[in-house]
Amino acid sequence: MLVSEFDFSLPADRIAQRPRPRGESRLLVLDTAGAERHRWISDLPRLLRPGDLLVVNDTRVIPARLFARRSGGGVVELLLAERLGECTWECLARPGRRARAGTRLALGESLTAEVVAETPDGRRKIRFSEPVEPHFDALGHVPLPPYIDRPDEIADRERYQTVWAREPGAIAAPTAGLHFTAEILAALDAAGVERVAVTLHVGLGTFKPVTALLVHEHRMEREQYRIPESTATAIAAARRQGRRIVAVGTTVVRTLESAALDGGGEIRPGAGSTEIFITPGFEFRAVDVLLTNFHLPASTLLMLVSAFAGRERILAAYREAIAEGYLFYSYGDAMLAERRAGD
Repeated sequence: MLVSEFDFSLPADRIAQRPRPRGESRLLVLDTAGAERHRWISDLPRLLRPGDLLVVNDTRVIPARLFARRSGGGVVELLLAERLGECTWECLARPGRRARAGTRLALGESLTAEVVAETPDGRRKIRFSEPVEPHFDALGHVPLPPYIDRPDEIADRERYQTVWAREPGAIAAPTAGLHFTAEILAALDAAGVERVAVTLHVGLGTFKPVTALLVHEHRMEREQYRIPESTATAIAAARRQGRRIVAVGTTVVRTLESAALDGGGEIRPGAGSTEIFITPGFEFRAVDVLLTNFHLPASTLLMLVSAFAGRERILAAYREAIAEGYLFYSYGDAMLAERRAGD
């Protein structure tokens, strides 16, 4: 299958640069027609069924974007990608020519760092003079995606987190969860929708661009996840009772489907890692309904959604959303889809 089969044209003004007020996003419902197709995220408690099990990702975004000064002059932008040790991180550095191995960096008044190695894929291993986490509040910036064409703002520190964010470690938000409010969660509770959490720390792998011509040539990067025992128990009970599993976002899909593959169809508690690449033809074992944002052309996330609900069906829905004025990507609107075998 060609990567180009997942391409589409998106006008620049459809890329959300700022979020709507939380709880006021639009919602395209794939399995309805007419006026019922175009709803609001606040309608979700009426769209789900009593007994549905909503699974969310409780990862918390860290302010992983830092700006450092070189000892020889010039600024280097760092994106913390993976913690390798108490003071050592794998990072993206921009511009890379200013962050060669041996380069010394200064951040703020007291924190220093050294580039100790360059990886074959162009990343940098950087050792800080002390743990960097205590400096996040003073030095860190929200790692907004590059298609948001503005600097991060104070408001992003709260708005680029889900209301249930708990476990620090992500460098990007699980964006389908950004729409929820305490009021929507209370309405879901009142409607009989159960809710549990998993943790997948969103890393570079989720958003790594697809540069191959053929879909099967792309390789995902490994990301870490954890499934609490209470979540595994609730999913098993829902399965026995024929209730639906509703994933809030593609990171939840990747977590649950990876665990189901590893467990022979059973989702077991514990920590694990995944480099699963879900494309059309994938056999879903865990998720029945997906709430998700609108994704980039020819991206692994669009391929996952196409596998879940059918490529032609999804691309047609994207064209409709563009025509109807929906906003796309991280701060954009949402879509609700049931699993359907597709092209």
